[in-house]
Amino acid sequence: MKRVDLYVENGFSDLNFRNFLVHDSPYLKILNFNFKAGQELPIHSHDIEGQVSIAVLEGEGEFLGDKGAVLPAKPGNVLISEISEPHGLRAKTDMRVLVTIAPPI
Repeated sequence: MKRVDLYVENGFSDLNFRNFLVHDSPYLKILNFNFKAGQELPIHSHDIEGQVSIAVLEGEGEFLGDKGAVLPAKPGNVLISEISEPHGLRAKTDMRVLVTIAPPI
């Protein structure tokens, strides 16, 4: 069993979003991303099979997708997609998100 306190392990940076590898195994990868208001993870995709989930823990922003798709992102929202599908995130306020990738890349 493993316990990680994201509020202790990963903070915020005024220069760029911060990421922290929470867990990595042959089955899944879990990452924590922290964004200051206005920061974003640009739309991107991965040329592999698998799925990604992005769960908003704190703050508000927008999930970004292909062809200008924009969905609200607030605490409790989870975006799930194929990892090959374009995805990104823009923070309107300071945000903490938890990203799960399976299988891990």
